[in-house]
This record gives sequence, structure tokens and C-alpha cells, in this order.
Amino acid sequence: MSHASYELKAQKRDRVGKGSSRELRRNGLIPAVIYGDKQQPISISLPSKEITLKIHGGGFMTTVATIDVDGEKIRVLPKDYQLDPVRDFTMHVDFLRVTKGSSVDVEVPVHFINDDKAPGIKNGGVLNIVRHTVELTVPADDIPEALTVDLEGLSIGDSVHISQVKLPKNATPVIADRDFTIATIAAPAVLPEAEGGEAEATEE
Repeated sequence: MSHASYELKAQKRDRVGKGSSRELRRNGLIPAVIYGDKQQPISISLPSKEITLKIHGGGFMTTVATIDVDGEKIRVLPKDYQLDPVRDFTMHVDFLRVTKGSSVDVEVPVHFINDDKAPGIKNGGVLNIVRHTVELTVPADDIPEALTVDLEGLSIGDSVHISQVKLPKNATPVIADRDFTIATIAAPAVLPEAEGGEAEATEE
């Protein structure tokens, strides 16, 4: 189930640089760039609040959007964004122009199912996730929301490789030269016994 596409209104930016970025942010806007498709990059400004909501809403990086730049509608996919580390608002977004039939590289989240049917996990093994996302080349109009990894029947010491994962139609992993590992079921970590029974470590 893909997140619905959405539209954002944007203005072209003539002035680019630190000062104008600060001024934009004071006015509730953020600087962004649309690039790709062998065209000149366009510097734009977007409503900060809307973008921040989209980012926190999930699926931001895998949803194609339409940006209305002074009346010209451009279809894009977010490629990168920066959040202010302190105040958690969006500082900047890079968008990639997408056209009908274009393919894009996207980091798709991995979801695990049927861990209750994995003997390895039932016996105390630990699911060790090597990759929380997998970068796939997919059609821009058909970006999967997530990859589903079925853990049914896996024992301690088993691992899941990309070749065992059912990929969506027309999706190929960006890493093509090896069958990389997505997760393993590791033996339970053994905790050393506290010496002399309960070790009390609370000192007033």
C-alpha cells in the first residue's frame, strides 16, 4: 500500500545563499532544489510545516509528489533532506525530477513477519537485522512501501539473503554483484552470572 501522492506549492528562488535561507526560514519556508532529468536544477522554497509533517508521517522518501512551481507542475521524488538537529524542523530538501517511465534508486524499509513461526526465535535466538533498508532500482510510478521478509521456519544460525526475498515487480537491488545478507538469527547472548548472588550496586 503506497502513500498517496500529494501536491505542494512552491516559489522559485532567485537569491541563493546563507542569508536568504535564514530569511526564508523566518517566514516559515525552507529552501529546496529540484534536479535531474538532464535539466538545470531549480531552486525553490516550500512551506516548512507541510514538509516536516510529511517527513514525520512516514513514506516521505518513497512517495512521488507534484510540486507546483509558479504554475508549472513537476513530478518529483524526495532524495535527501536535512533536519535541524536541535529543533527538529526541516532545513533543506533535494528532489529528483521523475518522468513517466523513469526508474529511481530508493531506500525501501524492510519489514519482518512470522517471527512467531521461527523455531530459532522461539528457542531464544535473536533476530539480528543487518539491513533495515534495501536500496532498490524501481519504476518511479511503482515504488514499494516496504520489502517483506518471512522468517517462518528459520533456526538459530540461519540468515536471510536478498535472493530469498520476493521483490516487487520490476524492482532490482542496487547492489547487484553479491547476495547480501538482510538478517540473521543469532544464538541468544548468555549473560554472565552476577558473582555472589545479587550484586547490589546502589550506593547512596
